Amino acid sequence: MLTKVNRVLLGLLGLGLLALGGGVLLGGLDLQRHWDFGVPGWWPFRGPDDVVLGAEGRTRWRDDGWWWPVVIAALAVLLILLLWWLFAQRRHRLDQVLVDSEDGTAARLNGRTLEDVIEEEAQALDGVSRAHVRLTGRRTAPTARVRLLLEPHADPARTLGRLSRETLAHARDSAGLDRLPAKVRLRKVRHRAERAA
Repeated sequence: MLTKVNRVLLGLLGLGLLALGGGVLLGGLDLQRHWDFGVPGWWPFRGPDDVVLGAEGRTRWRDDGWWWPVVIAALAVLLILLLWWLFAQRRHRLDQVLVDSEDGTAARLNGRTLEDVIEEEAQALDGVSRAHVRLTGRRTAPTARVRLLLEPHADPARTLGRLSRETLAHARDSAGLDRLPAKVRLRKVRHRAERAA
């Protein structure tokens, strides 16, 4: 759902910016005169000397009593929508994972506990300096987001293979999940070059 909302909002924003930019370019380059075509009467940019918002447009409703409350209300609504969109982008951490206990009821496993177990096992892998795990998604279908900080001698392909075959497989099996998809980010530890004396 959030992906669709993001695509629609970004598409509308892109179309609006394209129309505004095209209008400014049309007037700024005086294309209607060069290419001999007319623009509608409401069109704001008629030539290179026009401004985006003239003095009349800036001061037209300033003395009306309704102007400032409407401007403030519109900006407040815009701010609330933007804050909602910003907070919706954050992937929420799972507090619990539902585990099939094979007796018809679902047991609840603490999400932080499962994250800690995956982190400890990942940090025990050869070449891993530090690991950070976060579970997102639904309680019945979690997704692991794993960040590994690798030592300089580590082989990324081998480490990723062991993480998938061992660490994540153990977590998936112990939680009784059918699958545990993971997004893994690997980074190497920065170290200074050693100087020979």
